[in-house]
Amino acid sequence: MNKMTKIMKYFSLAGALCIIMSSCLSSGAARTFNRYQANKPFDAVIVPGVPFENGSWSDVMKIRVHWSVYLYKKGITKNIIFSGSAVYSPWSESKIMALYAEKLGVRKENIFVEDRAEHSSENLYYSYLIARKNNFNNIALTTDPFQNSFLRGFAKKIMLDDMSFMPIIFDSLKTIDMQTPEIDPSSAFKDGFVSITEREDMGTRFMGTMGKFIVYEEGDDPKVKRKNKKKRGEN
Repeated sequence: MNKMTKIMKYFSLAGALCIIMSSCLSSGAARTFNRYQANKPFDAVIVPGVPFENGSWSDVMKIRVHWSVYLYKKGITKNIIFSGSAVYSPWSESKIMALYAEKLGVRKENIFVEDRAEHSSENLYYSYLIARKNNFNNIALTTDPFQNSFLRGFAKKIMLDDMSFMPIIFDSLKTIDMQTPEIDPSSAFKDGFVSITEREDMGTRFMGTMGKFIVYEEGDDPKVKRKNKKKRGEN
């Protein structure tokens, strides 16, 4: 078994665990969804990526893409921002998801790609920048309940107070035709790819997940935000 196969096997197992844990969090996800859907329609929803596995999307990617397309077709969001670089495999996660979404009926002009993020915290912030640069003011994160729980806490930590959250509702997911359209992934292939496992050790990758390597734009650094808030006498 080569190294890439081992990595993909790991993510298949991790993805299955993620789905199981998300199912356990489904009641809380429903409450979160119902709370934030009052803010619809959203200008855009953010969808974090997962690795593209040897020419086929994983169950986790399939669920995330189909759910975002569902929100688009229901008129809950006007646009979709897919996020993720080529991290564990040579295909850009965001570009692969965008290809699937277009095949599933999302208009190309309503699909945006964030191809910089290598960790989930970066998925959130760098997609937030894409939204802001496109004058999308009403935005939401949409992903499985497990990841949603973590990123909702992270958004609070970095003071993205205008972010909404629309986690996947598995009961609604059952109503979707979970087809797998054919795509040509060649446009998402990254030449000169080097896996993150060869560039970062496990501890460094964990720090990245916690947002340690985010490059904030001026005014966005949460330390500066908290300092300014304290100066204004706000809690």
